[in-house]
Amino acid sequence: MDLPSQYKWLTKESAPTMLVKGLELYGTTETAGNVNNPVILSWASECGLPSYNADSIPWCGLFIAVVAKRCFKKIPANALWARSWLAFGDMCEPELGCVLVFSREGGGGHVGLYIGQDSDCYHVLGGNQGDKVSITRIKKDRLLGARAEYVSKPLSVRKVILAASGQVSTNEA
Repeated sequence: MDLPSQYKWLTKESAPTMLVKGLELYGTTETAGNVNNPVILSWASECGLPSYNADSIPWCGLFIAVVAKRCFKKIPANALWARSWLAFGDMCEPELGCVLVFSREGGGGHVGLYIGQDSDCYHVLGGNQGDKVSITRIKKDRLLGARAEYVSKPLSVRKVILAASGQVSTNEA
């Protein structure tokens, strides 16, 4: 996993399991054109989501679904839809590893995992961010909700303050 320098600290972090599993997929990229990345399609099969059949279809919800499944968490109905993740686990404050659900210009939504925050943005690990699993900054005013599912909240779960560096995403794809 070749994380950008400002996120290298994550490789030494005793992070919540969903974040650890999500980071294992960092860099997975959809295939341009009519060809599909078989890895992304296999996530749909693994999660029992047969309606997902092309990586050109938004796959942020699929990314979170495969991460949750690999952590033995219950996947919400209609998991491919970002806003469905507002039904995952329990409401929480945005903290390391929790699921963040965002509005998206023109309707719909986006979902990813909290890495940290700066004064204006959340830093989010997610799928279908620039057509790959990446970390991007998303404006805080787009947040619809933060969710987490723990039997016992890990000690590593906390608010993380980061430098405001990197491009701000306005329309994940």
